Amino acid sequence: MKLVVVSAGLSVPSSTRLLADRLATAAAERAAAEVEVVELRDLAVEIAHNLTNGFPGRRLAAALDAVTAADGLIVVTPVFSASYSGLFKSFFDVLEQDALAGKPVLIAATGGSARHSLVLEHALRPLFAYLRAVVVPTAVYAASEDWGAQGLPERVDRAAGELSALMTGLSATGGEKRPEPFEVVPFAERLAALSGRGE
Repeated sequence: MKLVVVSAGLSVPSSTRLLADRLATAAAERAAAEVEVVELRDLAVEIAHNLTNGFPGRRLAAALDAVTAADGLIVVTPVFSASYSGLFKSFFDVLEQDALAGKPVLIAATGGSARHSLVLEHALRPLFAYLRAVVVPTAVYAASEDWGAQGLPERVDRAAGELSALMTGLSATGGEKRPEPFEVVPFAERLAALSGRGE
């Protein structure tokens, strides 16, 4: 099973990447998944070129392929102007339209203040709902004061558990929920059976 992490952190080291790594470790342990990290900072120029000419560079094409083929995604962005970063949004703008349809996604964000935590519900969740991904119920936001404080590890564990459950559940059914089998009976046959019952 393949878990892909998309991190939009800009600095080195990055609290965004730190949160992404914690989420990936927790989810991969539960789902026994192989983890691949996509650092958008390293792809910024190729993303810009793709937006203007429609052709991804070699590294961007590999990242897009990894996201498309993943069994599950963890996406983490820093908060800029009360929303996701432009780099984060641009990456998903160049992804194929149906690439995330039905794919389990854990959304997360980092910021300097807890006041921006609603970015998860007002920006990220609608974006991935539009892309028809299956977004896990628990989203994770980490403000500066959350690192080392009570609460963050529990949220990480809960979200990772929800993602791994979705990944393993979809994997067991071949990527889609299979309907219960049913029998098709031609109308004339059914009508004859009902008519015979009344005699």
